[in-house]
Amino acid sequence: MVAIAVIVAWIGGGDASDAVNMGLVANVVRTGTYYTYERLWDQIAWDVADTA
Repeated sequence: MVAIAVIVAWIGGGDASDAVNMGLVANVVRTGTYYTYERLWDQIAWDVADTA
């Protein structure tokens, strides 16, 4: 995913250095968003009884 983001940014912007920076920032944002999403999702009470 990082490579795809870098390639798309490089094609769109034309500068390899900016493309690498955008790819890395996008990966950090994506990771943070995923972590936050999973933490919030884990807090939902689904009213399912444990069978263990």
